[in-house]
Amino acid sequence: MADVEPSNLKLDLKPTGLTFTGYSDTLKRNYHLELEFYAEIDAEASKVNHTNRDIELKLFKKELDEAYWPRLLKEAKKVHFLKTDFDKWVDEDEQNEAAEEDFSNFGGMGE
Repeated sequence: MADVEPSNLKLDLKPTGLTFTGYSDTLKRNYHLELEFYAEIDAEASKVNHTNRDIELKLFKKELDEAYWPRLLKEAKKVHFLKTDFDKWVDEDEQNEAAEEDFSNFGGMGE
């Protein structure tokens, strides 16, 4: 969402999903999106970063001991605008030992 300024967007991250609403001054267009996660996440531990090109989310599962999620979203339909950054991926068997990362570029919205 490069054309949506941080002051023109609202992202509500909840344990069961997220809601995004934004407005592009450049395109004079409103955006609205609602996603429901496969299972609950830890919304407090999760991070949001609005870059010049997109919005990045680092989501943490609520229950680390739960089985592997077959996908991010409850619905099995592929969503073309969601991408996984496999450079930051943590495998299920490594999730408890994952090293602390530098989250300096993952400030909260409005920070």
